[in-house]
Amino acid sequence: MPKSKTTPSPLAAEPATGRSGASFRRRYDELERNRSVLVARLAELRGRAGAHPACNQALKLLNETYRKSSLAQRIGVLQAASFMLDIIERLTMTM
Repeated sequence: MPKSKTTPSPLAAEPATGRSGASFRRRYDELERNRSVLVARLAELRGRAGAHPACNQALKLLNETYRKSSLAQRIGVLQAASFMLDIIERLTMTM
């Protein structure tokens, strides 16, 4: 049998925890930082908005839905929660 002329990729020789593991950790940590900022923002809003039902839904997004989602889906969950918090802020300003 003839030998293959292709050379292996330099990334193929890297260990599994190499480059992709560091990238995953960096993205994970960044998402967690964004989540903690949104949770703090929600806590501040709950003081002003009181028992607004949207606060409970935003809290559910930031906890239950966020934890059940994959890393790629978590970006969308955080965007949805941020949008909800923007709406709640506008509602509490007009009250």
